[in-house]
Amino acid sequence: MKKYAIFILLTFGLLSSGRKNAQKPNIIVIFSDDHALQAISAYGSPYVKTPNIDRIANEGAIFKNTFCTNSICAPSRAVLLTGKYNHINGQYDNRTGTRINTGQPMFPQYLQHNGYQTAWIGKWHINNHPQHFDYWKILPGQGLYYNPDFINMDSSRVRVDGYATDIITDEALSWLDTGRDGSKPFSLVIGHKAPHREWQPDVQDLHAFDDKTFPVPDNFFDEYAGRKAAQFQLMEIKDLRWDYDLKVNTEDVGYVKRMTSSQKAGWDKYYESENARLDTTKMTPKEVALWKYQRYMHDYMACIISLDRNIGRVLDYLDKKGLSENTIVIYSSDQGFYLGEHGWFDKRFMYEQSLRMPFVMRYPKIIKQKTVINDMIVNLDFAPTILELAGVTVPSDMQGKSVLPLVQKGKVPVKWRKSMYYHYYEFPDSHRVMPHFGVRTDRYKLIYFYGDESFWEFYDLNTDPQEMKNGYGDQRNDKIILQLKKELKTLMMQYYDTDALALLEKAG
Repeated sequence: MKKYAIFILLTFGLLSSGRKNAQKPNIIVIFSDDHALQAISAYGSPYVKTPNIDRIANEGAIFKNTFCTNSICAPSRAVLLTGKYNHINGQYDNRTGTRINTGQPMFPQYLQHNGYQTAWIGKWHINNHPQHFDYWKILPGQGLYYNPDFINMDSSRVRVDGYATDIITDEALSWLDTGRDGSKPFSLVIGHKAPHREWQPDVQDLHAFDDKTFPVPDNFFDEYAGRKAAQFQLMEIKDLRWDYDLKVNTEDVGYVKRMTSSQKAGWDKYYESENARLDTTKMTPKEVALWKYQRYMHDYMACIISLDRNIGRVLDYLDKKGLSENTIVIYSSDQGFYLGEHGWFDKRFMYEQSLRMPFVMRYPKIIKQKTVINDMIVNLDFAPTILELAGVTVPSDMQGKSVLPLVQKGKVPVKWRKSMYYHYYEFPDSHRVMPHFGVRTDRYKLIYFYGDESFWEFYDLNTDPQEMKNGYGDQRNDKIILQLKKELKTLMMQYYDTDALALLEKAG
């Protein structure tokens, strides 16, 4: 009788545990690379339609003021995982010699300890293998668009034929279908390569913009007056490589050699006919720059079409399997990107296009449809948000805040963030963007560039939203600049950035 009672208690305990886990929300984070806010129709893109990203926003919340703490790939991913600034988590930059401890506390570890099964599939781009994941399958480094290699958990490598965005989605859906433990809630990060350089579209999307001319930003031919760091950079569209970036004369390009015969045939059919119209001998430097811009935009936006289509596949899967109601779906990118603003591609700078990130989130149980959040959040907030939504206590050493109060109450909490802190480190590098830190409020931005030469920049985003005129040194701005320097110091102290604080005190 005693044994029977113990059996009943154990069985009840297991069933109760199962019910408890079943009540926890599943979590899917879809995380792309270099997706500009300007290339999402929910954010008002004039270039492309993204109906599936828009669907997440329309069925949940769109965050209109999301910022990254360091606009470059690996550091942003480390912030996503740890909820801590790079000077704390150790991933300062993208350099291959930078290896952070991926065994340090990260949000998937806390989820694991609370009954979740965790997985990361696709682009990882941190220089140590993942930890705290029950399953992972990742692209090596930046990964490839066509017929990419993947690293398995036993460190073996396998090449998979197809297009990376499709394959990553295939792998994610396969894990959801047959790889996970259905008795546990899951947390899955789907990491996409797209739309990272060199912007290689899927063959089926090459003709999506036939006869379309993309509007050129007003400041495409910016001369960078009064902005020394902008004058020093090497990330202008006019300097994009003809072969790798722009797909002209690609006979010796590695990624083209990697293609199957059918992929190459579709590729050649589009690019060879388009390139035949190109005669640089009859073009002025300005005309060459504008031609390069159109090719860049075509390829970038075609990558976005594939990305959005595959996001739709994930949403459709959740619907088909009856998982939508109890699954949190987040779409974001590691930072913003330049689509010709200031004449640039790439990211890195604290200027708006690379500082701002997309962030949309759907969770029907909590978030009302068509919720719009205008309050300031940063990628530091992603990990705390995921943990709180999962019912897990947010560790006190995480430096971000859960955004749950914003979506639950529909109004900003009394002590919500009024400013954000940024710090970029990677220098020297091929793009020659000087290291810098700064503070942004809802209206103003103050940046300090440092290195061989040091200087300040100040912008009033109300009167100069394109950040064309450095207002530092104008006496009319002295009062607000002094306030911003105090706020910058406060943030450095709050986030324990002691090295930056020493530079700030030296700068005065």
